[in-house]
Amino acid sequence: MTDVAPPTESTGSFDAHHPPARELLDDCVHCGFCLPTCPTYQVTGEEMESPRGRIYLMDLAARGEIPLDEAFGARMDSCLGCLACVSHCPSGVQYDKLIESVRPQVERQVPRAVPDGLFRKLIFSLFPYPGRLRLAALGGIIYQRLGIRALLHALGVIALLPPRLQALEALLPPVTLRSLFVRSTPFTSAVGRARLTVGMMPGCAQRVFFGDVNAATVRVLTAEGCDVYMPQDKQCCGALSVHAGQENDGLRRARGTIELFEHYDLDVIVANVAGCGSTLKEYGDLLADDPDYAERAAAFSAKVRDVNELIAELPPQAPRHPIPTVVAYHDACHLAHAQGIRSQPRELLRSIPDLTISDIAEAELCCGSAGIYNLVQPEKAEELGRRKANNLEAVTPDVVATANAGCLLQIRRFLDAGIPLLHPIQLLDASIHGVDPLKEAPS
Repeated sequence: MTDVAPPTESTGSFDAHHPPARELLDDCVHCGFCLPTCPTYQVTGEEMESPRGRIYLMDLAARGEIPLDEAFGARMDSCLGCLACVSHCPSGVQYDKLIESVRPQVERQVPRAVPDGLFRKLIFSLFPYPGRLRLAALGGIIYQRLGIRALLHALGVIALLPPRLQALEALLPPVTLRSLFVRSTPFTSAVGRARLTVGMMPGCAQRVFFGDVNAATVRVLTAEGCDVYMPQDKQCCGALSVHAGQENDGLRRARGTIELFEHYDLDVIVANVAGCGSTLKEYGDLLADDPDYAERAAAFSAKVRDVNELIAELPPQAPRHPIPTVVAYHDACHLAHAQGIRSQPRELLRSIPDLTISDIAEAELCCGSAGIYNLVQPEKAEELGRRKANNLEAVTPDVVATANAGCLLQIRRFLDAGIPLLHPIQLLDASIHGVDPLKEAPS
């Protein structure tokens, strides 16, 4: 825990570094429209597990009427940060800004129990580092191929582990040795005349576990007339850190990402991971009080597009071949709620002849992934994951599509193994190149 400023009349129990703004707290009229949209309220039925309840706690803390203690921290930790409440609030409450200002306060002021602190250190010493993550994935491949995993499950050993370790083990992705060590190409030229020069954020878990999604993204962008630059370094954008309240680490990584992309002369910076994209678009706000980076961050964020968003903006250039299939599309929270991107992925999918999109029940409800949430809050995440999988299976799709790496991992854990999961860009890639999206990667 770092040194913090003592409580003052204006900040109450919060320290003086970016406490939740009074005008944002006062925007909430406690109407309760957020309750049906909040995953944790749906799971627990507890008022303090809703946005309204959490804002009430923030308000009390801002007035100095309650301390920032373990109980307060637990309520803030239990929020997924899915921001469904933001999309549905009739008063326009900016809960996203409130929770992102309070979580760093919790990290600075509320000591964590030793097991919790150690587990979080494990996460943040692994996931933002693609090299380390690749080694861990290699260990996971060995663990599965040697039959160790099957043996430990058969003996009931896994069931004896703490829930967090069970969740970590269950989320092991089905990667291959070949895919694990495939390297991306630094530059790929457009097919025909270039319309745009694009820099693509490769992502941390994305480049290790979903290299096929990155490859499909590059193929689609080049087919649609984009020159594509893919940075080859190991820079993390800081999304995981920002969403978890690790403020200093998140800002450090944001500055590094800005510097990285300043090496290129780009029209657009594209992301194909919803969580990364939402943070990249926030750099201007996150670094607004940094005199060396404020203007650079604002200029950077102004160029950021999600790949679904960019494809929707570009008049189609490449022909689409039919894919006769039924797709259930899951809205990733940081795409739909944080970025307001709902229609574009559906437009992308509808541009594919013979493809049908099936709407699902509770489409706005989070799948339980939410960055590191499914690791640090495994019980709630599991209930949400099973609920989402049931809703997807209910429409009997041939394929489930979603535009976020975390969602792909989370839903795969609970979905019927016979239903494949793809990023929407993979389906468009297959359509452009006239191949079966489930059997053959375009050459």
